Amino acid sequence: MNNLLENKRIILGVTGSIACYKAADLASKLTQAGAEVDVILTKAAAQFVSPLTFQSVTGRKAFTEDDLWGNQGHVQHIGLGQHADLLVVAPITANTMAALAHGTANNLLTVTALAASCPLLIAPAMDGGMFTHTATQANLKTLEDRGAVVVGPEAGHLASGLRALGRMSEPGTILGHIHQLLGREGGLKGKKVIITAGATQEPLDPVRYLTNRSSGKQGYALAQAAVDQGAEVILISGQTALTPPTGVQYVETRTAEQMLTAVLKHLPGRDALLMAAAVADFRPAEVAEKKIKKGKKAPQLPLTRTADILLEVAKHKDKPQAVIGFAAESEDLIANAEKKLKAKKLEMIVANDISTSDAGFGVDTNRVTLLFPDGRKEELPFSTKADVAAAVIEHLAGILRK
Repeated sequence: MNNLLENKRIILGVTGSIACYKAADLASKLTQAGAEVDVILTKAAAQFVSPLTFQSVTGRKAFTEDDLWGNQGHVQHIGLGQHADLLVVAPITANTMAALAHGTANNLLTVTALAASCPLLIAPAMDGGMFTHTATQANLKTLEDRGAVVVGPEAGHLASGLRALGRMSEPGTILGHIHQLLGREGGLKGKKVIITAGATQEPLDPVRYLTNRSSGKQGYALAQAAVDQGAEVILISGQTALTPPTGVQYVETRTAEQMLTAVLKHLPGRDALLMAAAVADFRPAEVAEKKIKKGKKAPQLPLTRTADILLEVAKHKDKPQAVIGFAAESEDLIANAEKKLKAKKLEMIVANDISTSDAGFGVDTNRVTLLFPDGRKEELPFSTKADVAAAVIEHLAGILRK
């Protein structure tokens, strides 16, 4: 399956800040995602975290100032810079930011930055007043004007004890921006995609509601995979505990009616819709204004059908070029999915087998079969929801190319 970071060569520059400990976590996350991470520590950074820490999490040599004048001498920075897919400096201090802005090359990191032709992403970290200083802001603007992507900083408690703008963004946030940056030239560049995810909640009374076991994990994985391929993504989500991927436009909904309204509102101008949300088929016919009290007899709760979002989209004048549905089934998987594929006029449906404990709701793995209008079927191997998402998005790109 397509993995955006697999075998990508990323230089991680680490400068002298207490936030260096976060850089070790970032290096670990990048490595686990499949990237080849070459860490360059400035002399000050090595006072906070040792090169051995980074070598332990990346499995690769971590470079220091000694390597500028080591066995490879002046060519070390050329080899690093010219073969990199991305240069990340996290944390970057006000001093190193100034050096990059003015083209200073007085250590291995800054000279490598001058030799590199790849994109630059920086995550500032500094104490109170330093980030907002006019000199720092001028340097920041210079770097942004050259195309650098700036992540953070955040406001919060700083090493000095002050509370101010200057905390380095969390590694997960930086990783999200790296995905967005490396994916911007992908197969869905310029395409506008709506993805729905999560469960709806249909209220019974002020404290209770009907819902289902959907965690939203598959829909959120689809949103990340679409971002990785350069798409402009609107994520319309039911209630979940998940954090939306970096770069998506997030629209929160609760009921099936709210999700339908949001989908139809954002439909004009979209190239594709992927309906991965587990939308309730029924809702209470009436919502009690006050909490339903426990009595001797269980209350009778008549239900009524909710709107079928995909059917509404099928007859909408702004129907996208590609509409992909999901069918979560516990029996007759293929037969039920084929009915939905035809009835809702879909370009593809993802038939999701939820009859086993290792697939479907609430877990990180899935068993799915892809069905197409011409009768083709493609059973994907048992895999993670991220891999399923990558396969679905790859098919989406193919559909849109046609």
